[in-house]
Amino acid sequence: MIVTIQHLHTVPTWTTRTGYCAKQSRAFFAEHGLDWLKFVQEGIDAEVLLATDNALAIHLVAHARAVEEARNGSQT
Repeated sequence: MIVTIQHLHTVPTWTTRTGYCAKQSRAFFAEHGLDWLKFVQEGIDAEVLLATDNALAIHLVAHARAVEEARNGSQT
């Protein structure tokens, strides 16, 4: 499954806001040797994010899966 920038912008957080901070997200990508620009343009495989074993990345993947399942379920 591909996680997109839209998923990153809509992920529920621990505050009243939604979405992760782009500045910190870019830093996370750099820290893990991931290409931020490629992610913005094409998305990233969920398994790559899960492999970081980062709690926020895992939460993002769970959100992306829920969004896609809801989207696919509403089409049938």
